[in-house]
Amino acid sequence: MQTRVLTGITTTGTPHLGNYVGAIRPAIAASRRPEVDAFFFMADYHALIKSDDPARIERSRLEIAATWLAAGLDPAKVTFYRQSDIPEIPELTWFLTCVTAKGLLNRAHAYKAAVDKNAEIGEDPDAGVTAGLYMYPVLMAADILAFNAQQVPVGRDQIQHIEMARDIAQRFNHIYGREFFALPEVVIEEQVATLPGLDGRKMSKSYDNTVPLFAGGAKHLREAILRIVTDSRLPGEPKDPDSASLFTLFRAFATEAESSAFRRALEEGIGWGEAKQVLFERIEADVAPMREHYEKLIAHPAAIEEILQEGARKARAVAGPKIAELRDAIGLRAMSSSTTQAAKSRPVAKSGRAPRFASFRDTDGSFRFRLFSAEGDELLLSKPFKDPKAAGAIQKQLKILGGKAAVLHVLPRSLVLELAGEPVASTPDYADEQSRDTALAYLREALDLLATQESEQS
Repeated sequence: MQTRVLTGITTTGTPHLGNYVGAIRPAIAASRRPEVDAFFFMADYHALIKSDDPARIERSRLEIAATWLAAGLDPAKVTFYRQSDIPEIPELTWFLTCVTAKGLLNRAHAYKAAVDKNAEIGEDPDAGVTAGLYMYPVLMAADILAFNAQQVPVGRDQIQHIEMARDIAQRFNHIYGREFFALPEVVIEEQVATLPGLDGRKMSKSYDNTVPLFAGGAKHLREAILRIVTDSRLPGEPKDPDSASLFTLFRAFATEAESSAFRRALEEGIGWGEAKQVLFERIEADVAPMREHYEKLIAHPAAIEEILQEGARKARAVAGPKIAELRDAIGLRAMSSSTTQAAKSRPVAKSGRAPRFASFRDTDGSFRFRLFSAEGDELLLSKPFKDPKAAGAIQKQLKILGGKAAVLHVLPRSLVLELAGEPVASTPDYADEQSRDTALAYLREALDLLATQESEQS
């Protein structure tokens, strides 16, 4: 059984070696495990909270998509998409907004930090705070819950957002009386590598101490490495590998044997300039093939666009049925002629004109049943049962279930009915989503009619 793992990719800034070693490389490696159903999305809606520069947003999306693809992300094996290509996400954001307590959002770290900063300088608490910043946790919850992601790898600073997504999901499930959403689990990678930057501090754009991954080519990579701060020990003097940024960076790309050899060279007094050249050559050996792929992708953005659009289609095949299911649950149902007809037929149930079951034995010897509407349309086909009594027991449960209590999972062109967490019957395949949504409402009405008829006979 696969576990759905969802990873959000920030679409601001230019990727550097720290991003690659700490996030990109391990995430891609994890996505290749057969037990993982990996979803990767570019969080470009979230980027709008941080930047109002359209050119920067556009360029960053291109660079970051090309970086992940060049680094080995396989769009055939994962679902790779832009957040902004999935209209179900903002729709779900509103659904969740309507059940999210303001007090919960007041406690979000980013919002509290902005308020505290304003208080320190005597400003109005909400000065400079946008509704986007305030609602960020709800949008993040929608990113996760739209796909029922089971695990979300995040840094420690994002744990609260996953906890809030769980709270929001539980609140929605409670209000509407069913487990619509799986509760996501936080995944913290304790061993994620943190690379030092040019000045020895953590490599970060906020410190302006990064070593570029692809930007500027081999020339810029080498120039950045030559700027790494070292101590004043001269060639011939032993160096301490464990306190040297060069060794930490080297080890992030090298094999154990290569790392041991570099350690010995430092301990034996290799000059810093020569050591930096060795480091450059080792990193370049890994980065050069990826950079070549990256530059080809950047030169052909239409190819990236095609990959992302295909990823969006895959993602919407999951999110679309989920939103249809939620729309039905919260009452945003189609006012179809079928629904009206079913509603009008309720009084007729007293005279026996109501949905009916038809049991039969399949060609393989198993026992099944169909549920037909009062007009003779097939609504459900059961799964096969070895024992006719088991099939009959399911029919009895459906007769008293009622439409509101029915757990109906929405697939792209059909519906699946569950009892006690197990699928027991499914609908025919419908021509399109509108026909499926009409059938969803009609089926709930039919189950209500059965329950009404059963209660009147008992």
